Amino acid sequence: MDAAIVAQARAFHSDPARGYHGWDHPLALLRHFEGVKDSLHDPIAVEAAILFHDAIYDPKRTDNEPLSAKLAAQVLVGHLDPEALARTVRMIEATQFHAVRDDISAEEAHDTAIFLDLDLSILGAAPEVFDAYEEGVRKEYGFVPEAAFKAGRAAILEQFLAREQLYLSTWGFERFEAPARRNLKRSLDALKA
Repeated sequence: MDAAIVAQARAFHSDPARGYHGWDHPLALLRHFEGVKDSLHDPIAVEAAILFHDAIYDPKRTDNEPLSAKLAAQVLVGHLDPEALARTVRMIEATQFHAVRDDISAEEAHDTAIFLDLDLSILGAAPEVFDAYEEGVRKEYGFVPEAAFKAGRAAILEQFLAREQLYLSTWGFERFEAPARRNLKRSLDALKA
């Protein structure tokens, strides 16, 4: 990706109030991306989605994903061909519900599944990395009282654990599913203790 575009993406992630959703998040995804990009049909669209999917992040809002998609469309116009840009926008929009649309091509569905699994890769990270992620999330929700945060976070983790499968691609499932479930269970137990 063009250095100027990367610099713009980095600037969007520079708010010190971001705990987990700072610049380290897309950097971690890009490290995983290097190992999987050869299996992608449109690696440029996936890379762009990685850089911009949390460009707008305010924990008090519920529309960060569509706003980030709109921003990516504005910033990347002229840098990606129109089809790749449209795929990038759809991938970013997919992060709102972490689901692959059923009205896209099989190739785009494949890439979207891997992108969404990249985004959730933190759940299957080493325990100390996962714990730092949890601390970052708590920082971002510092405005929420402790008891309310614990109850809300526990509900989110329970929703994750209730899914039949956390990861949508074979790549993500094989790499992250088991450790993610261990991390989520451990974190849920700590919240309820």
